[in-house]
Amino acid sequence: MTIRLGDTAPDFEQDSSIGPLKFHEWAGDSWVVLFSHPADFTPVCTTELGLTAKLKPEFDKRNVKAIALSVDPAESHKAWIKDIEETQKTVVGFPIIADADRKVSGLYDMIHPEASATATVRSLFVIDPNKKVRLTITYPMSTGRNFDEVLRVIDALQLTDGYTVATPGNWKDGDDVIIPLTVQDPEVLKQKYPKGFTAERPYLRVTPQPNK
Repeated sequence: MTIRLGDTAPDFEQDSSIGPLKFHEWAGDSWVVLFSHPADFTPVCTTELGLTAKLKPEFDKRNVKAIALSVDPAESHKAWIKDIEETQKTVVGFPIIADADRKVSGLYDMIHPEASATATVRSLFVIDPNKKVRLTITYPMSTGRNFDEVLRVIDALQLTDGYTVATPGNWKDGDDVIIPLTVQDPEVLKQKYPKGFTAERPYLRVTPQPNK
């Protein structure tokens, strides 16, 4: 199954490090970062889960829940969490899905046979409170993810959901934003962008970020 932007994130029931979990019910009205790992007790994954644990205050500010996945069983996850907490000096405050039967991996197309026939690649999905998939990123097994980028994209998604703007390349929270080409009426421009804008070209109009 291929997951595309705007699709409803597939629901599932699966075991996890915190017990049986119904995904949509667990997600509630939060944003979700769902990310997969090739296996427990592997070095890159250990650093990634440690980073995610340390980012909990940032996720909380954005109404985001994190949930990880690998194809190992729940008891393995629980033992691995102890290692993560000891080596990364943090507390893992999010569940790890125990996808031993690869049900969730199949739903989310996390197994890429040319990389591994059995282990999940580093897939990441950002899912909004309406259960729509808003971002997909897939990294190779050898490359750890950039979680600053995940936070940056969530900031952009939440901003553009609330205001009629787009974000330029390398945008960070607080930077100027772009007025979409769909907005042309002069009165609408005054109403939506009270801080004004500059236009280096008719199609390139930059305005200060609205107050969130």
